[in-house]
Amino acid sequence: MEQWIKNLLESFLSPGQAQSFYTPAMLLTIFSLALILFWFCHRVISMAVRFMTRNTQTDWDDDLLNDRVLSAASHLAPALLVAYMLPDAFDENSTTRLWLSKATDFYILWAFIHLINSFLQSLFDALDKRDRFRIHTMRGVLQMLKLFFIIIGVIIGISILFGKSPIAILTALGASAAVLMLIFQDTILGLVAGIQLTVNDMLKKGDWIVVPKSNANGVVEEVSLTTVKVRNWDNSVTTIPPYTLIKDSFQNYDPMRQAAARRVSRYINIDVNSIRFLDKNEIRQLIDTGIILPEDLNPDTPTANMQLLSAHLERYILNHPDVRTDQIFMVRQLQPTPQGIPLELYFYTSVTEWKEYEHIQDRIFDYIYASIHAFSLRIYQAPAGLDFNQSYKYNITDNQ
Repeated sequence: MEQWIKNLLESFLSPGQAQSFYTPAMLLTIFSLALILFWFCHRVISMAVRFMTRNTQTDWDDDLLNDRVLSAASHLAPALLVAYMLPDAFDENSTTRLWLSKATDFYILWAFIHLINSFLQSLFDALDKRDRFRIHTMRGVLQMLKLFFIIIGVIIGISILFGKSPIAILTALGASAAVLMLIFQDTILGLVAGIQLTVNDMLKKGDWIVVPKSNANGVVEEVSLTTVKVRNWDNSVTTIPPYTLIKDSFQNYDPMRQAAARRVSRYINIDVNSIRFLDKNEIRQLIDTGIILPEDLNPDTPTANMQLLSAHLERYILNHPDVRTDQIFMVRQLQPTPQGIPLELYFYTSVTEWKEYEHIQDRIFDYIYASIHAFSLRIYQAPAGLDFNQSYKYNITDNQ
C-alpha cells in the first residue's frame, strides 16, 4: 500500500511534491479504507450473520448475536485496520504519529469494552426471557461484570495515556484506595450484597417480600447493583439498597408459593359463660343432625360443648377441598383472656394467591360463626352502645 501510493503520487507530481503529499494521502487512504470496512462489517457481514441465525433451530444465537453485539463488533475491525496501517504514514519519531496511535489505541480499547458489555447485556436479556434462568438474580451480576470490565478499561486507558504499565497504575491507585472506597462506598456495599443475594438465592425478580424498616410490602421488580425496586400493593415503588436487606431482616413469601401451602392461623374468642356440659338430649340432637359423630363422645366422662365443637371443626377442616391435609392442622385452645377463651384454627390452604386465599378464609370462618350456636356456645363480643341501650330498655320494662 505504501509503495503503491508513492508511485501514484510520483506519476502526477515531482518527487519533492510527492513526498509532501504522501502523509495526507496515506491518512486519507487509511481512513477511507476504515470507513469502507466499517460499512462492510455493519451492513454486509452483520446482515449475513443475522440471516444465518434466523435460519437455525435454536434461539440462543438470535439473542446473543443481535444488532447490539454486531454493531459493537463492527467498530472493532476498522480500528484494528487503522492501528495496523498508521505507522506507514509517519516517521517513527513523529509526534503526530504518537498521538494518533494513542487515539487509535483508545478507540480499540473502547470498542473492545463496548463489545464485551454489549455481549453481557445480550446474555442477560436472553436469560431473562427464559423462565428457568429468570429465577436467579442476574442483573446484579451483570452490572458487577460490566463495572469490572469498565474499571479494567480505565486502568488500561490511563496506562496508554501515560505510557506506563497497568501494574504501575494499579500500584499508584492503591495509595488512594481509602479515598476511592469512601467515594464508591454505596457501590461496593451494593456489589457485595448483590453477590450474597445471588449466591444464597435470597431474592429474585417476582418475589413477594416484606421489609418492615423500609415500609416495603410487594413484588420485587428489579434487583440491580445498587437498588432493589419493590412495587408495593398500593402501586407505589420502594427503592431499597441491597446491603439493607443483608444487614436487616426481610420476609420472602416465594417459598410459600413454591410449596403451594399458605398458613392460616386465626382464632375466635368463646364466651366462658357459655361453656358447659351437654345433656343426653342435646347430644342426641347433634348426632341426629350429623354435626357430631358417636366417636366424638367419651362415655366415661361428661361431654362439654367446647370439646364437641373442636372435634367438629377438625373434621370440617380435614374434609375441606382447599385445605392441605398433608400439612399440620389442628383446633386448639389458647390461654384464657379477659375477652374469653381463644379457639385457634391452624391449617394450610392449597391456594396461595392473595384474593382467593382471603375468600377461602372468609368461607371457612363464616361456617364456624354460624356453627357455634348449634353447640350452645357464644362468641365473645365487647358490649357496644346498642347493647347498653337494649339493657336500659329491659330494666325500664322490668321496673314497670
